[in-house]
Amino acid sequence: MASRPLHHPPLPGLIRRPTGDQPGYIHGSQALAGFGCRDFYIATIPRRQAVEIITQNHYSGRAVNNAYVHLGVFLEGSLVGVLQFGYSMNPKHAGKVVANTGITEHLELNRMWLDDRAPRNSESRALSFAIKFIRRACPAVRWIQSFADERCGRLGVVYQAANFLYLGSHLTRFYDLDGETYHPMLLTAHKKGGRRGAHLRANLDRAQPRRLRQYRYIYFVKKSARRDLKMLPKPYPKASEGPSGMTISRE
Repeated sequence: MASRPLHHPPLPGLIRRPTGDQPGYIHGSQALAGFGCRDFYIATIPRRQAVEIITQNHYSGRAVNNAYVHLGVFLEGSLVGVLQFGYSMNPKHAGKVVANTGITEHLELNRMWLDDRAPRNSESRALSFAIKFIRRACPAVRWIQSFADERCGRLGVVYQAANFLYLGSHLTRFYDLDGETYHPMLLTAHKKGGRRGAHLRANLDRAQPRRLRQYRYIYFVKKSARRDLKMLPKPYPKASEGPSGMTISRE
């Protein structure tokens, strides 16, 4: 079995539900496991379990293969959500966002889903707890980025509530094919695209292109990294400035 990469969170061992009412770090039998309190906390879960939950419940219908931080969100001891962090889509381009950034020094929030049973503001609270965990479990990480997808119609209010900086938006050309949405990188990433990439390339003539707006947010886990930011933060977007619901731009 291959050794676990040093920049991945350590395996926590046995995890027990916290008993206190004040949020704090949760330790497993072997290593740090999560953060939170008795009623609401995040803790590491197996990758297979995280992928299954995301595949069944996330609007995209699929998980991201390069995620390596898998956190469950627990309400009253019951699993009600999942957050997955991992390498960014273009890890070698991270230096264009924050200078002097190595591949293992930043994370992207690849997927987040919470059940409707979770109370209001649970997403931003879970994200805040996850950042506290990452700060200790992945000490090399300097910053985290995420993109709010136009298909969600919420412009990133979760990240705004968690005090992320907003770095602007951009339009990306995606492809709809057989009921799924494909990122254009799959057209050229032959090694990493797998079956999805091969399917898109083989059926590109049937794919329907559309342009979706994505809103970029960033959080500095290490405040000193802020001085290396190469993009100018902007005011948070408001509902009146962007799409609502499932509005999309079609070509």
